[in-house]
Amino acid sequence: MDYDIIVIGSGHAGVEAACAGAKMGLKTLLLTLNLDSISFLACNPSIGGTAKGHLVCEIDALGGVMGYMADKNTIQRRMLNASKGAAVQSLRAQIDKVSYHTEMKKMLENLDNLDIIQGEASDILVEDGKVVGVATAQKNVYNCKAVVVATGVYLNSRIIIGDYTKDCGPNGFSNSTSLTDSLVRLGFEIKRFKTGTPVRVHSDTIDYSKLEIQKGDDDIQNFSFITKKPPRNVINCYLTYTTQTTHDIIKNNLDKAPMYTGLITGEGPRYCPSIETKVVRFADKDRHQLFLEPEALSTKEVYVQGFSTSMPSYIQQDMVHSLPGLENAHIMRDAYAIEYDAIESTQLYPTLECKFVHGLFTAGQINGTSGYEEAGAQGIVAGINAARYVQGLDQMILTRDNSYIGVLIDDLVTKGTNEPYRMMTSRAEYRLSLRQDNADLRLTEIGRKFGLVDDKRYRIYKKRLRNLAKIRKILNERYGINSNLAKLFAQKNENFPSTGLSLKEALRRSNITIDDIVNLDKEKFAIFNRYDLQEIEIEEKYSGYLSRQEIQIAQAKKNEQTPLDINLDYSNIKGLRIEAQQKLNKIKPLSLGQASRISGVSPADIAVLTVYLKTIKLAK
Repeated sequence: MDYDIIVIGSGHAGVEAACAGAKMGLKTLLLTLNLDSISFLACNPSIGGTAKGHLVCEIDALGGVMGYMADKNTIQRRMLNASKGAAVQSLRAQIDKVSYHTEMKKMLENLDNLDIIQGEASDILVEDGKVVGVATAQKNVYNCKAVVVATGVYLNSRIIIGDYTKDCGPNGFSNSTSLTDSLVRLGFEIKRFKTGTPVRVHSDTIDYSKLEIQKGDDDIQNFSFITKKPPRNVINCYLTYTTQTTHDIIKNNLDKAPMYTGLITGEGPRYCPSIETKVVRFADKDRHQLFLEPEALSTKEVYVQGFSTSMPSYIQQDMVHSLPGLENAHIMRDAYAIEYDAIESTQLYPTLECKFVHGLFTAGQINGTSGYEEAGAQGIVAGINAARYVQGLDQMILTRDNSYIGVLIDDLVTKGTNEPYRMMTSRAEYRLSLRQDNADLRLTEIGRKFGLVDDKRYRIYKKRLRNLAKIRKILNERYGINSNLAKLFAQKNENFPSTGLSLKEALRRSNITIDDIVNLDKEKFAIFNRYDLQEIEIEEKYSGYLSRQEIQIAQAKKNEQTPLDINLDYSNIKGLRIEAQQKLNKIKPLSLGQASRISGVSPADIAVLTVYLKTIKLAK
């Protein structure tokens, strides 16, 4: 059969890529090892979190599906870092993992231009340096013009529990046993990474009276800008802690821990370590917090977040029973580690296209990332660019100054990663401008330009722009010394200038909030929703900082807009150090800005490159 695009893998990256291709009008095939693993939340039953919530909002703004589906299947949600600045506030939601999979599968099955087939991709077919098809282990061949490889943690994966190992994917799903060989033949460098997941315990065997309750937050932002009805909090999560007994059990059994016996060879995630790694690495800590999170409304399984381990099953029992509230807990699923193959991400362009095979894109954990959100973010970029490649149109490159997705991809393709990469707010140098509340303002026009934002979503976006403009106009009104605004200032211990001031200027005062402004004339603001009002409040509160950041962005763009020829041989440029020559020839940066971020390329090397480019320009 003939297709425009074939997406290999139906996790969060694969689903976003397949949806993008199909919605952009291209005949797309989603090839999955198991139909039951579509959008499966194999690890934690949540979406979002610090910086990850930003990614989900950005996926949504570009026209993706993760945010909308997350809202639709939320059972509890919270705003993390709510007491801190707007830049680091992130939405995190507990998701009903059963209904999320079911709803996503249903949506895909009814999507025009998309076929779904259960089968194992075994070989990517290439002719004259271009993708031409995919062969399966079942001896089927599907012709295509572009391929997106989004295999997650399934490449030669094996789970590990103590000295027990099994060649399979997460949750016992079948793994992919031959596709890695195909990637190696094409020229990919392969790494071995590791991640893990905690135990699941039966809800009825937990003593909740010993736990700290964690309620959800009401009246907070949605993931999706098109969600009409805000999700409700229908469950509670709970907090417990490890004890000295827990730590003693772990320390006394490290000789049985695969992390320390050498059975696990893959590199694990630095920012989501196993509980045994936490106990050893942070020996000064008396306890570590753990969250008990229901997996779905239709099951009694409860996820013990923060308790990832690969200890033998019988030791896991003792570890769990040492936790307050879980003394009699029944373990329904053992915790396990999982090792899998990933590629060297510096072999990709910022479009996520392979540098040495035209039409071959990769997305998600195969690129060395961890997390559903990082996967979905790459998936939508790879899907859009695969479609544009087939259409013969210019491709989409997101940048560090317009999105967290741009930061994520730039880090991967420019710096690479030696461990599973996790997005964090600290990675984004322009994080004050890249907030989750303004993701639609930053990216909807880009999604529209590249063909994924439909008319319905675009109308919602344009309506929001009009409302924001109306609010700004109202805030420009000036108030005098005898006004209600002046009285408000007195109540808030703020000095009111004798010449008066505008509502916009008033909002910049630390003790004045948007609610204060609205209460001055509720009728005037009645037509606006809370989130648009909060958007304006953030803009004004941080206006000085945002202006300085805009200057920094403008300065940085000079280097970003200086292109570099991908065929340039840096070994012929005199003055570049040997290390810089080697790194530049390996990465093949697309711009001077990208070159400056390559590890091993110094400011002196960039100066040499700048002089070289000016010389070439003058010669021409």
